[in-house]
Amino acid sequence: MSAVELVRKGVVAHLVMNRPEVHNAFDDGLIADLAAAIAELEADDGVRAVVLSGAGASFSAGADLRWMRGMAQASEDENREDSLRLATLMRRLQFLAKPTIARVNGAAFGGGVGLVACCDIAIAADGSKFALSEVKLGLVPAVISPYVVAAIGLRQARRLFLTGEVFDARAALAMGLIHEAVPADGLDAAVERVLGLLGKGGPVAQGEAKRLALGMGGMALTAMEKVDRENAALIARLRVSPEGQDGLSAFLEKGQPSWLP
Repeated sequence: MSAVELVRKGVVAHLVMNRPEVHNAFDDGLIADLAAAIAELEADDGVRAVVLSGAGASFSAGADLRWMRGMAQASEDENREDSLRLATLMRRLQFLAKPTIARVNGAAFGGGVGLVACCDIAIAADGSKFALSEVKLGLVPAVISPYVVAAIGLRQARRLFLTGEVFDARAALAMGLIHEAVPADGLDAAVERVLGLLGKGGPVAQGEAKRLALGMGGMALTAMEKVDRENAALIARLRVSPEGQDGLSAFLEKGQPSWLP
């Protein structure tokens, strides 16, 4: 069964992460299925806009526990290749030449925040929670960092990367991670309103507008490929480091890392 459901409604493609039993947490399958779906949509001239959401109560809870356990036991080279696959997914979403909307229906943690940041427009339900909690595991949000920093700015990123704190939709709106926070029962209406606005623009112009904005913001596709390789190497090194192993083991075994009193 695919970890992603792709439904076309007219010229709009709805891309739904479909692992509700684990709050749409990332594993190899979800990463591969999302990347493949995005590549398919890139090539589909009949699609004008893409809405990304999660099935069930959450948008995406970050890394899957079983996947994390496997990466904790993998070599540095294996971790680097694994991280590159996630980095490639984020880059494809960021540079998809069609308008993208993150429909944030619940919690978005870790890589889930990265997906939100990579979308052009983000609308969240009021009760949504967000976190970049990697430091609590002795890690960093390496491969999503360029997109998160571009979305919320360096000052906010420095705090959240360091504290790993959970923040709500109101805070996400204030820092620019999302564009709107709406009641949960108004989420679909808010998305439809934005889709209506997008439908009035020329598709070629919108693709060029997106490239223009990214370029003026200093984000070029070729440059990002190099950044992704460097960040994948960083997270791989940290995962196999003594502190990363300590943090991952403590998390997986529901204990405490050695740096806590």
